[in-house]
Amino acid sequence: MYETRALDETTWTDFAHLVEVNNGVWGGCWCTWYHGKDASADGDSPALKRKAKECLVRQGRAHASLVFEGEDCVGWCQFGSPEELPRIHNQRAYLATASMLPDWRITCFFSGKGHRGNGVASVALEGAIEQIKTLGGGCVEAFPENTEGRKVSAAFLFNGALSMFERHGFKRSRQIGKHRWVVTKTVT
Repeated sequence: MYETRALDETTWTDFAHLVEVNNGVWGGCWCTWYHGKDASADGDSPALKRKAKECLVRQGRAHASLVFEGEDCVGWCQFGSPEELPRIHNQRAYLATASMLPDWRITCFFSGKGHRGNGVASVALEGAIEQIKTLGGGCVEAFPENTEGRKVSAAFLFNGALSMFERHGFKRSRQIGKHRWVVTKTVT
């Protein structure tokens, strides 16, 4: 049975352990790319990215829904405001078609080894929606991949699958890449 907890100072070590046992996630990303220059530069070492992420968490400028199985953190869903997470994939296409920025963005998911394909991302998304509700709600955007008609490794679905978001009540807004969509949901 899974449960979710917010990423904060009290859960930082659980998050850090999951990242470390999974080789830093994508070779040392530490889920900092979406934070832009506030977190680290693309060429920074994994150690610098870890330090930057921890600093953002301790300052309350990094949000995520962590998924736990017992006391083990097994995955997460990162979310935040556009100011907190200014970078997204297909950003030029996004900005060319955006009429206004959302209140919140959901940018990435991760499920640890041995937990992919077991619903961790869906539980993480539910937890993120609940945290967003607690934080005041509003318009939430995400940028998932449409996997319909093609096989995609779960390891490459770091933005989530379109079908998962649709099951959680998100609606397609516009396409910004070959397989990438902007989806939205109002959380109250």
